[in-house]
Amino acid sequence: MKRVLIITYYWPPTAGSGVQRWLKMSKYLPQYGWQPVIYTPENPEAGMTDESLLRDIAPEVEVIKRPILEPYAVFNALTGNKGKNSGKASAGSGAVNPINAVGHKSPLMRLSLWLRANVFVPDPRFLWIRPSVRFLKQYLREHPVDAIVSTGPPHSMHLIARALHRSTGIPWTADFRDPWTRIFYFKHLPLTRRSRKKYAAMELSVLREADHVVAVTDNMVRDFLEELGPGQQDKGKFHVIENGYDEADFTGITAAELPAGFNLVHTGLFSAEGNPRRLWKVLAELSRDLPGFGRDLHLTFAGKTDPEILAAVREAGLGDRLTDRGYIPHHEANSLQKAADLLLLPLREEPEAAGILTGKYFEYLAAGRPIAAFGPHGSVLEHSLAETRTGEIFDWDEEAPLKAWITAQFTRTSTFDPDTAAISAYTRRCLAGRYTEILQ
Repeated sequence: MKRVLIITYYWPPTAGSGVQRWLKMSKYLPQYGWQPVIYTPENPEAGMTDESLLRDIAPEVEVIKRPILEPYAVFNALTGNKGKNSGKASAGSGAVNPINAVGHKSPLMRLSLWLRANVFVPDPRFLWIRPSVRFLKQYLREHPVDAIVSTGPPHSMHLIARALHRSTGIPWTADFRDPWTRIFYFKHLPLTRRSRKKYAAMELSVLREADHVVAVTDNMVRDFLEELGPGQQDKGKFHVIENGYDEADFTGITAAELPAGFNLVHTGLFSAEGNPRRLWKVLAELSRDLPGFGRDLHLTFAGKTDPEILAAVREAGLGDRLTDRGYIPHHEANSLQKAADLLLLPLREEPEAAGILTGKYFEYLAAGRPIAAFGPHGSVLEHSLAETRTGEIFDWDEEAPLKAWITAQFTRTSTFDPDTAAISAYTRRCLAGRYTEILQ
C-alpha cells in the first residue's frame, strides 16, 4: 500500500460536519491501495462528541495524536466565558467565534473578535503549526509517505502541510471543505489592512504551492482561480470532489418512529443565519386554513439548533408541533432522515451561500425523501436538486410558491421520482476512488 498523511483538525470522537469528509474518505482509501495516516490534535476543542463514529475508522488507518494549545481555551478560562457561545459552533472559529460575535456589542465580544481577526491568524489553531511541523519532519524521516493531504478549515492545517512540502518535496494536496477569505463570516471580521494582506498572502501561497487543490464545488474552484489572477491559473491542478454519503450508513437501518402525520425534519446545525421565517409563516397559515394540516404537522429538529430558531417557531404558534431532540448519534440522525415526509435544508442567508453544498445535503439525498431547501435561485444547490430530482429551493422571501409546494406534498398530489443514478455518483466509496486518481 502507498501511504498518505492526512492533516485534519476534526477526527472522532469529535462530532459534527467537519469530521465526516475525511473519516469517510479514509475508510475507503485502503480499497484503492492507499493507507491513511491521520495527524490530528489530542485535545481539540470539541463542542460535540459521538463515540459511535469510532466504528467508521478502518483497521488500516494509522492515527497520530499530538497536544494542541488553543488560545481561546485560555481566553475563555480567564473571562469565565467557556461554553457560553457553543450554540453557534463553526468550523475553525473557536468557542468564542466570529458568527457569535457579529452584531454583539459587549466589550468582551469585540475584544474576542479583534483577537480572532488580527492575532489568531489564520485561525485559533495557529499555535499548533510549528510544533506539528517539527514533529512531522522527524516522523516522515522514519515513516515515509507518498503524499500529503491537508484539509481545512481550520486553514492552519494547510500551513503545516506547506512547510512539510517545502522541506521534503512530498506531493501535497490542499483540500478545502469551505472557502478561506471568501467564507461568509470573513467580511464581518474587524481586520486591519496588514491582517487582510496577510490572509490573502497565506491563501495565495497555498493555492500556488500545492501540487493539487481540491474543493467541494465548482464555485469554490472558480473563486480560487480568480484569486490567483491571469497568468497563474494552472487549471489542471484544481479539482472538484464533492462531499457525499456513505451507503453503509443507510444499509439495514430502519426509519425512525415519528408521530403519524406530516413530519418535517431538520438534522445538524440549524443556524440563526439560516432561519426560514417564511416557512414558519406558511406552516402557521396552512395549519389554520388547510383541513387536517394543523393536526398532522410535526416538526423535529436534531442537532445544534440556535435558540433564535426555536423562538421563531414558537412565535409562529407552532411550539406545540415542535420536538427538539438536541444532538443525537450520527446513525440515529440517518434513521430520522429516512422517516421524514420533508427534509428541511436552509442555507445561510448570505451571498456566499450560492456556491455551497453542505455535507448534510448528500445525506438527505441518500435518505430518499423530498427536500425543501431555502436559499438563492441560481445556486449550485438549485442545480443539484434539479439534477437529482430530489426537491425544490425557495428564496427567503418566496411565499406563494412555497405554500403551493408544501400543500402538494401534504395532499400527495405531487410525485417524487429521484434520479438514483445521479445520486449514486456521490457515494463516499466513489468519491474516494476519484481522490486516489489525484493522489496517484
